[in-house]
Amino acid sequence: MVEAMKNRLGHELRALATPGPRMADEVACVISVLLAIALAQYAGARMVSWAAVSALVLLKSDARETLARGVMRLIGTSAGAGLALLIVPYAAESMALASLSAAVMGAVGLYGMLTGRRAYAWLLFGLTYEIVLFDKLAFPHLETAELAWTRLIEVGAGTIACVIVSLGAALLSGSDWLENSKPRPDRMRWNPRAARHAAQTGLALALLPPIYSMSKLPELSGAAITILAVMIVPVAGLGQSGLVPVSRRLLHRAIGCIAGGALAIAVLLIADGNPAVIVAGTCLGLIIGRHLETSSAATNYVGLQFSIALLMALVPDSYRQLDPGLAVDRLIGILVGMALLEPVLLAWHFIAARLPHRGGQEKPAASA
Repeated sequence: MVEAMKNRLGHELRALATPGPRMADEVACVISVLLAIALAQYAGARMVSWAAVSALVLLKSDARETLARGVMRLIGTSAGAGLALLIVPYAAESMALASLSAAVMGAVGLYGMLTGRRAYAWLLFGLTYEIVLFDKLAFPHLETAELAWTRLIEVGAGTIACVIVSLGAALLSGSDWLENSKPRPDRMRWNPRAARHAAQTGLALALLPPIYSMSKLPELSGAAITILAVMIVPVAGLGQSGLVPVSRRLLHRAIGCIAGGALAIAVLLIADGNPAVIVAGTCLGLIIGRHLETSSAATNYVGLQFSIALLMALVPDSYRQLDPGLAVDRLIGILVGMALLEPVLLAWHFIAARLPHRGGQEKPAASA
């Protein structure tokens, strides 16, 4: 087994320096993220790292898929921001309403992600509401409209950058540089397993406002993002409680985030405030993360989380005002989300095991 791992590692290291489709994809990823950062900073976005993450996760080998996902990301963000404008000003003044709205919006967003045809829009609907809510709790002096608007700027910058790079790469290559087509999902329909899974998500999210009230951690939006992202598991593989598949994703996210965070901290220490070194470290980390993401099914989620943690820590709102403390706060927020979700899953699992099991088969739902 050790020999197989050594051979696999050697193969991946050689592939990292070998020109070809994967290297082209990694270069496109770096260009897309850097362009998104430049656009978001020019537009005055408040959380530029979210624009960088948008460019990272949107970039697909098929330019049409990239464009479609970009449109869905904008639609979902707009819907979530619009609803946040109506609810968050009141939720920020009431702990009970904050917990209730976090639970409901997150659960609805995840349920739509698991069962809906416009799955990506549903996910961004839930994510955007959670980010605006927890940013408002952390920064009550900021207007909700400002927080909602900057989400649109960040997602718009990431989408524009990603589409430009994707279309440019497709034109230069004459075809898609990696094959990655997906079947069209079914229409949204009721699914008890997905509803149960979404309820678990809502329960975990409902605990975040009280945790903020007690700890005053400023970046708990990262915890909410972590909870929603990790709970994205195909409905058919959820089982009785979802504990095993979600715990596996939590482990992969932890490995990726710890590795990405460690590299980010090392870059910050070496850079000592030098923006050029930070940008170079960001590019190197993106190449490593993207390479892991496209290497095999066993490492693709680890690679994605590595890149996301790196971007959250290394991409400042302005390179003129670098704040290492902000990078640490964001990484802590991610870890809080992971630490909170696992006990919720364990409690639900043990409770579900003691409930009478209903017979019959559930209809499978479209997985995202």
